[in-house]
Amino acid sequence: MKGIENKKASEGSVMSPEVFKKTFLRSFPLQGCFCYERMQNVGFAYQMIPALRKIYTNKEELSAALKRHLAIFNTTPAIVTFITGAAIALEEKFKREKDAGIECDEESINAVKTALMGPLAGIGDSFFWGTFRIIAAGIGASLAANGSILGALLFLLIYNAPHLLVRFHGLKIGYKSGVTFLSSISNGGLIAKLTEVAKILGLVVVGSMCASMVKLVTPLVIKYAGAEVAVQSIFDSILTGILPLGLTFGIYKLLQKGFKTTTMLWGMIALGIIGSVLGIL
Repeated sequence: MKGIENKKASEGSVMSPEVFKKTFLRSFPLQGCFCYERMQNVGFAYQMIPALRKIYTNKEELSAALKRHLAIFNTTPAIVTFITGAAIALEEKFKREKDAGIECDEESINAVKTALMGPLAGIGDSFFWGTFRIIAAGIGASLAANGSILGALLFLLIYNAPHLLVRFHGLKIGYKSGVTFLSSISNGGLIAKLTEVAKILGLVVVGSMCASMVKLVTPLVIKYAGAEVAVQSIFDSILTGILPLGLTFGIYKLLQKGFKTTTMLWGMIALGIIGSVLGIL
């Protein structure tokens, strides 16, 4: 944050420590007023208020700027500060050019927001919803299943540590480099590579969780010509953990077909009871 202050101080930077802190804290309730018409627009406008109040001292200009940021907006909450920082820098530039009598287009601010929110949401969803959350849940659930309080603590820590770092530094990078930084990583193919890495990592974690946390074995024994053959040993010789894997894929397929999670839950409970009574599970 000091780097931003030192670099921009001579230019009358709007991103003072107070504005930075307020904007950062206001980024958390981004979805507090979510609606399906304009999604996160109110939350985004709310976090822009501290900076806009410093940029626009005229009430009419401040009102127009706030209305400008009430356009439809939707992205991953963890990375929203990248766009916030860029939007603040653009508002600052717009005000400076307007005061200097230079022709400028205020719609370009929303155009940049619209251009950024999609690609960044792709990265944010892949990493935070599809990777960090799954890893945190897997580690936390395995510890919690053994009765350890560390399960809940590690779940929160593993997910929120990278989330808070990205949210904090994203505001600095977005304001300092803004569109230039985001355009460079997009044109260089870094966004696509990061998304692919997140997908692969997420799939590896899900596969590991299926093998370690889904328990399904059969005690069924087949007697043939005086010999006893355990059915489970046949399955293990084909592929270790084939029954948990088959159950996982079966549930996934049914969910794809529109079955409700509650229906699936009661179905598995019923299947477990019936299988246990019949001696096959």
